[in-house]
Amino acid sequence: MTDRPASTRVVVLGGGYAGTMAANRLRTRADIAVTLINPRAEFVERIPLHQLVAGNDDAVADYDQLLGAGIALIVDAAVRIDTDRRVVELLYGAPLSYDFVIYAVGSTAEPPASIPGAREFAYPVAELEHARRLRVVVADLPPGAAITVVGAGLTGIETASELAENGYRVTLVCGGQLGPYLSTRGRRSVAKVLRKLGVHILEAPAVTKVTADAVVLSDGSEHPTSVTIWTAGFAVPALAAASGLRTDDVGRLLTDETLTSIDDDRVLAAGDSASPSGVPLRMSCQMAGPLGMTAAETVLSRVAGTTPAVIDQASFGACVSLGRRSGIVQFAHKDDRAIDLSSTGRLVAPIKEAVCRSTLWSLRREARRPGSAFWFKGGRRPAAAVPDAPEQEAPNLPLCGRSAGCGPDISNLAAHVEP
Repeated sequence: MTDRPASTRVVVLGGGYAGTMAANRLRTRADIAVTLINPRAEFVERIPLHQLVAGNDDAVADYDQLLGAGIALIVDAAVRIDTDRRVVELLYGAPLSYDFVIYAVGSTAEPPASIPGAREFAYPVAELEHARRLRVVVADLPPGAAITVVGAGLTGIETASELAENGYRVTLVCGGQLGPYLSTRGRRSVAKVLRKLGVHILEAPAVTKVTADAVVLSDGSEHPTSVTIWTAGFAVPALAAASGLRTDDVGRLLTDETLTSIDDDRVLAAGDSASPSGVPLRMSCQMAGPLGMTAAETVLSRVAGTTPAVIDQASFGACVSLGRRSGIVQFAHKDDRAIDLSSTGRLVAPIKEAVCRSTLWSLRREARRPGSAFWFKGGRRPAAAVPDAPEQEAPNLPLCGRSAGCGPDISNLAAHVEP
């Protein structure tokens, strides 16, 4: 890296797996000033949030170890991207001018308003504040208390197994199918482990009502519960739509295959909040990190005046914990379609722990040596399903100083920009 003055201002919105990786990758050029906007002063490890609920992990890490030197961290929330003035408006701080924005605001989950009582009585677990609040509730329960977990995706499976292993009587309400991502063989293996842990699996019924001490199901049955945990359904913050940028039906920013917004070539997206060609990748840290690097590489190409590369990343599947003593590795095609091959048992538990550690290791390595992180490539992408992005030229970027300053640690900002 040379010692040139910074001249290109890049604002990264969201300091999760995608945003942190993107910010670090941008440091391969010394003439780029990087500002990371995040609602928390600490990095949230979303992978073990279910462990936080059970009291087995704190699910946070220090940005001092994850962000490279020179990256300005501002604890605040973006409320609007003004693409005409190229300014990001913040909830508390002064507006920030930019040459490029990387939109990495992540995903969130809330109980739906359409289910009576769900928002009043059910506890989500998708964010740090959710998990910490739920941890207090679970810790006060007597041994063997009844807990209902709604949603049988990977988060629901991990949450149910963790709590069952801790001695609670857990009911898992699938609302259709246990582990929709899993293969048939993988699904059978997970069901076997869950039942061994004592989890009562209700596959077909869906929740129609939640009360303070019960859930009512679509088959008319009512199940008493001390706590209802909601893990079904993920969405993204509404910042893109509020900024006049086109989104998909979930709210993810629509981009081309270089992760560039189809409305503005100075705005890029990465992670859970990106919808390339209207066909987004699975919401996961496995996809988020490479998407963050790809978005950063697109910016680097624009600054250099070269043609950005399109998305090229492959999946290996998913690694799911089933308590502290078991787990499953579900293998997949490179395009993330599960194959009928999986591995379950005690040997998988340390593998899952290694996967969790490797995500932070990769971020630390990229912080120390920008450009050193890698990802698996070769996954097929569908033909573009949305209009092409505007014609792009190498930008004539003005000389400017580095954004500086760091706001207060405001925990309630999580509703505005997600990790």
